[in-house]
Amino acid sequence: MPTFTLGIEEEFQTIDPETRELRSHLSQIVEGGKVTLHEQVKAEMHQAVVEVGTNICHNIAEARTEVLHLRRQVIELADKQGLKIGAAGTHPFSRWQEQPITPDARYDKIVEELQEAARSNLVFGMHVHVGIENREMGVYMMNTLRYFLPHLFALSTNSPFWEGRETGYKSFRTKVFERFPRTGIPGFFHSASDYDEFVQLLIKTGCIDNGKKIWWDVRLHPFFDTIEYRICDMMMRADETICVAAIMQALVAKIYKLKAQNLNFRIYRSALIKENKWRAARYGLDGNMIDFGIQQEVPTRKLILELLDFIDDVVDDLGSRHEVEYVLKMMEMGTGADRQLQVFRETNDLSKVVDYILAETTHGL
Repeated sequence: MPTFTLGIEEEFQTIDPETRELRSHLSQIVEGGKVTLHEQVKAEMHQAVVEVGTNICHNIAEARTEVLHLRRQVIELADKQGLKIGAAGTHPFSRWQEQPITPDARYDKIVEELQEAARSNLVFGMHVHVGIENREMGVYMMNTLRYFLPHLFALSTNSPFWEGRETGYKSFRTKVFERFPRTGIPGFFHSASDYDEFVQLLIKTGCIDNGKKIWWDVRLHPFFDTIEYRICDMMMRADETICVAAIMQALVAKIYKLKAQNLNFRIYRSALIKENKWRAARYGLDGNMIDFGIQQEVPTRKLILELLDFIDDVVDDLGSRHEVEYVLKMMEMGTGADRQLQVFRETNDLSKVVDYILAETTHGL
């Protein structure tokens, strides 16, 4: 069996400790990080976002070490600039209209093309790459993994507020990001060549200049032999990131194992999976999702326990049982969105919600 290497990218908020507003780090965190973190720290389109990414990790233990190290480093770099680092899918009250865009030709082009959809895209996600053997296997994975995306997303929901308002969603981040083209649950592809023809058609007709402008919730990476999950909100605790990444890796390993035994997981329509994604965005762990096999609504928490059963026979081989089982703790304490909302209910003060996010971001470091 392949090793299913891991790479994890986290997008953090840079926050003013006095006002609790988002504040531009003017790329100083990125410049400061070049010495110790080299290419592992990057600016994003908005200047109040800083992204860090692990090196290629051979197992979840390596990934944990890297994620913790990167969080510590980025918090330290921000501290030198008089800033704090927060991990959530949206900021509770900062307005995108007041946040400067990073000067960069690539971002200029995106803003020119997408206009307000790009300027307002002040959201923070967590992406996970899992190594695959080849592109053919990658397309097979992309088709199959789509079913599980809402389950993973429900666990990660961490953006209940937008511009100072309680949105009623557990993840409003996805609602903001859906204004972009080529987002959401991908369609079905018959093969790697079918997928490549699709990408080439978009390039040939001037829709995109390369495959990175396809921003689906899961995608075959255009340049690496990885499948990339992109659906999750940025989660508060490093433990939450590690847990969800471990489940993502285990899903790839399980589907690979089934395929090696000539067993295929049933493929469902994108339109059905989108129904579950919507429910996950709205209700997080507290709603129901559709179990398409039995054609019934089932509590989301029950489906997540079934997901744990599904991957149970591969987690020991991957050495990730401890990390995967943290999901039980997550279901007990609630998602980031649940905890943000609880602080707001108790204090009626969004600044206190930001303080909570800042504290949780350092949890376990």
